[in-house]
Amino acid sequence: MAEASGSGFSIDPMGQFNIVSLFGGDVDTFTFTNSTLWMALVVLAASSLFIFGSQGRALVPTRLQSVTELAYEFIHNLVKDTAGTDGLKYFPYIFTLFIFIVFSNVLGLIPYSFTVTSHFAVTVVLALMVFITVTVIGFLKHGLGFINFFIPHDAPGWLKPILFVIELISYFVRPVSHSVRLGANMLAGHAVLKVFAGFVYPMSVGGILPLAAMVGIYGLEVLVALVQAFIFTILTCIYLNDALHMH
Repeated sequence: MAEASGSGFSIDPMGQFNIVSLFGGDVDTFTFTNSTLWMALVVLAASSLFIFGSQGRALVPTRLQSVTELAYEFIHNLVKDTAGTDGLKYFPYIFTLFIFIVFSNVLGLIPYSFTVTSHFAVTVVLALMVFITVTVIGFLKHGLGFINFFIPHDAPGWLKPILFVIELISYFVRPVSHSVRLGANMLAGHAVLKVFAGFVYPMSVGGILPLAAMVGIYGLEVLVALVQAFIFTILTCIYLNDALHMH
């Protein structure tokens, strides 16, 4: 929100990302914060959608049932096409991950809400869960042979140790890129929205231009919210496929 200051005004686009206690006091390990509240609302909204959407199970589905079935089939086909039939046993986890991110991103677009996926503390945990899970699956399925995943078999013998180190570093960088991509997109998009919103009122009549730009950016952010959830999910499927089939 823009604040008047003499002849000018100031905008704090990063203030919306502050984590604060809802009952006063300092933020501690077990403090109920705005982030905690919105994560609970995300779980409640997602659970309500699928509970009420699957109650009737009508042959001719209602709109709500159609949405739930479409989401289910979309992720089911994504897992099957990307990780193969072997990956379908992990479908519940991947589906839950996708729904949580989608609802977190979309609910974060509500004015005066809080976007939990804009914080790297959340996205890093999600990415580390994927990283640890697929690594454990790789070793459980292939044993120590999973190490061969980091060794290009067509490379010359003298080059394999160098490539092994490079591939190993690349593998451990996965959770970094996986988490930063989602968090940075949510952070940057909401910050830009806040900046344009701050220009609407101070510019009076001329505020129609930043207002129009804000509407356009808001529409783009809705698309980004959905696309980023899809990207996070499909990368999870690709990493799972690597662990299952070592392609």
